[in-house]
Amino acid sequence: MKLRTFIWSALDASERDALLQRPAVSADARIAAVVDDIVRQVRSDGDAALLTLTAKLDKVTLNTVAVPETQIDSAGEQLSETDRNAIQIAIRNVRTFHEAQVSQPIDVQTSPGVRCERIARPIDAVGLYVPSGSAPLPSAAIMMAVPADIAGCPRRVLCAPPRADGTVDPSILYVASLTGISEVFCVGGAQAIAALAYGTETVQRVSKIFGPGNAYVAEAKSLVARDPNGAAQDLPAGPSEVLVIADQSARADVVAADLLSQAEHGPDSQVVLLATDAGLIDEVQGALTQQLNELPRREIAAQALTHSMLIQVDSIEDAVDISNDYAPEHLIVNTSNARDLLPSITNAGSVFLGPWTPESLGDYCSGTNHVLPTYGFARNFSGLGVEQFQRFMTVQEASEDGLQGLGPVAQTLATLEGLAAHERAVAVRVASR
Repeated sequence: MKLRTFIWSALDASERDALLQRPAVSADARIAAVVDDIVRQVRSDGDAALLTLTAKLDKVTLNTVAVPETQIDSAGEQLSETDRNAIQIAIRNVRTFHEAQVSQPIDVQTSPGVRCERIARPIDAVGLYVPSGSAPLPSAAIMMAVPADIAGCPRRVLCAPPRADGTVDPSILYVASLTGISEVFCVGGAQAIAALAYGTETVQRVSKIFGPGNAYVAEAKSLVARDPNGAAQDLPAGPSEVLVIADQSARADVVAADLLSQAEHGPDSQVVLLATDAGLIDEVQGALTQQLNELPRREIAAQALTHSMLIQVDSIEDAVDISNDYAPEHLIVNTSNARDLLPSITNAGSVFLGPWTPESLGDYCSGTNHVLPTYGFARNFSGLGVEQFQRFMTVQEASEDGLQGLGPVAQTLATLEGLAAHERAVAVRVASR
């Protein structure tokens, strides 16, 4: 198939803005209504609603959503040695990168006798949602379970949709076993999010929910996060996406493979190429057609390509500016001077530098986290890391001399604001001396 192609310099400002708009998530109002109904059912009927909704939506009949610990512990036996080794290496690399993120406590004296601190505490209970859809995603489990473990969250609850046989995929359970997660539930979709947020007879509620998912899962996470009695969410997300910046040094088959690796995620995914060379764009068109026909998920990828595009730009600097405006979830820089461009890249969820760095590495095993802001949210949100599984508290402690020295400043500011009780809280202490 042939992707839409554009020449950036031939577009006016309004055409450029329109071109960079994401394809709207279809039927937003309908999805919101469906999700609201599902959440209400789970809040009202608990486990019974989970079983009913699983039978209706997943076409699987279950007696319970709880996965026995024996099933978790033995999951590795159902995988090949190659599979187990790959999962272990991915966990090792993700752990290495995320352990380096652990921040040290701050303890400073801001004024004589006044000590201020910032200390971390793990979130008490976190829910990790691992989507399956048409394929299991053990990598998603790794990306959440490892930082949650490093952060020290006492309760880590994992939910994943059932397979046709009513079980959670063993690769996901194997990740749970290696990362110390014993609470696993065989439930997916908006109903899983509702169970995590509000609890049922079997599923204990959590404080914050993590994980990617389809439009229904994303809406459910947003809905429960807006409710003071619900659960916080990790970050806003939409369909997956990649933007590739390429110059004449890039290989067309490599660029095409990178675009298709993201397009195959789902029909609502979007891929964008910014290239300086018209010949490369033509070659990528041909390579896309050839490689698409070889993909098992070619129908899904083809749908994603219908709202994707190839754009010719005058310079790599223009490409970086466009990318910063678009703020992609994944940014691949396939140029001869990729690292030199890094200081000018400001808005991206995760960046992949050079011709030897496919986005697949970040998805699975380089060590960085693949739970990332999409749909332009990379302008103001970061990808998942250890800090999102923690809360930070500030602590202050003043000595008697410290209050005598700094107290008058607080009194003056309190008076300026007309808050007499604030001023008195200092005054009564100073006077007692």
